[in-house]
Amino acid sequence: MNIQDYRVNIPDSDLEDLGRRLARTRWPDEVLGSGWDYGADLAYVKELVAHWQAGFDWRAQEEKINAFHHYRADVDDLGIHFIHEKGKGPNPIPLIITHGWPGTFFEMLKIIPMLTDPGAYGGDPMDSFDVVVPSLPGYGFSDRPTAPGMNLAAVAGVWAKLMTEGLGYQRFAAQGGDWGAGVTARLGADHAVKVMAIHLTSVSTALFSPYLGPGSAEITAQEKAYLDEREAWSQGEGGYFHIQSTKPQTLAYGLTDSPAGLAAWIVDRWRTWGLDEKPEERRNYYTVDELLTNIAIYWFSSGIGSANRLYFENRAKPSHLAQGQRIEVPCGIAIFAQDQSHPPKEWAERACNVARWTEMPRGGHFAAMEEPKLLAEDIREFFRQFRPLT
Repeated sequence: MNIQDYRVNIPDSDLEDLGRRLARTRWPDEVLGSGWDYGADLAYVKELVAHWQAGFDWRAQEEKINAFHHYRADVDDLGIHFIHEKGKGPNPIPLIITHGWPGTFFEMLKIIPMLTDPGAYGGDPMDSFDVVVPSLPGYGFSDRPTAPGMNLAAVAGVWAKLMTEGLGYQRFAAQGGDWGAGVTARLGADHAVKVMAIHLTSVSTALFSPYLGPGSAEITAQEKAYLDEREAWSQGEGGYFHIQSTKPQTLAYGLTDSPAGLAAWIVDRWRTWGLDEKPEERRNYYTVDELLTNIAIYWFSSGIGSANRLYFENRAKPSHLAQGQRIEVPCGIAIFAQDQSHPPKEWAERACNVARWTEMPRGGHFAAMEEPKLLAEDIREFFRQFRPLT
């Protein structure tokens, strides 16, 4: 497998083009006083775009990104971008962490050093990891698939090859949230010989579902409440999910051409999954510059269309478990208080061998950016039991 060093370096011409497009934004109107009721609030998006144009320093963010070790690998003729940071403890566990939508590898930058060098953050050096953070196919600086079929199971296959054939780890651990949880679950289901254990921050019905057909256990009252919660959420907030699952190409034209439109589309999700007036003010979890860096990666890579296609691919082949199928590798699950989904433990136990269940007191869908310390501690504690005794 061909693995080469990689450095993020956006051309000046792309920065200049972005500035011109932001300055020429054609703004819509809105219902007066509606705030976020109809979607992304006009006043907030104008404020965000003004900062993106005049106050945001991409080069400073780029420097932070390039402080990590970046690579590109050719896996099955698909170029995959990833960060690979070696652990500083005596016997690191290899751990691949997968992001979701509308996130990027950038989400993980806060937790990477907490996992590779726990001793520097008040932890035990024995709990260190070799951390691998790839960009999903079609996201960030990975190649964009040009053929159908790059669904969650296919991504898991790419990850398994990257970790074993590319990086030489015969067995490894895996972690993820959002689509990353779906990919991680498929790693546990399809590559159990290579995967020692998995850790998830999302177990929603959209990512993977247990078998509920004839012969399955009756749905409990808690599970029924959870499924009702998911249905209500889908009706009120799931419009993005439906269009990206059915017509992602149609949506791609506007989002690829307009940075203001792209920002509005993404930031509405960050706010909805955080339930605060301004996404970056979620208890000061992350800054507006961090939010814009995530959006800018989608812009500079022209990757929003290919990223959205993952919804279409997963609809074409959902990641449902068959009768009698269960993810038997040990699974740790962390449920964050302000996340969009709150499944009961028994729901997860239908699909997974739940070895650890943590209900976090705070934090939302983007846990690695919002509560990196809580997440890193839970990951370290869960995987401690799988470390060699020597």
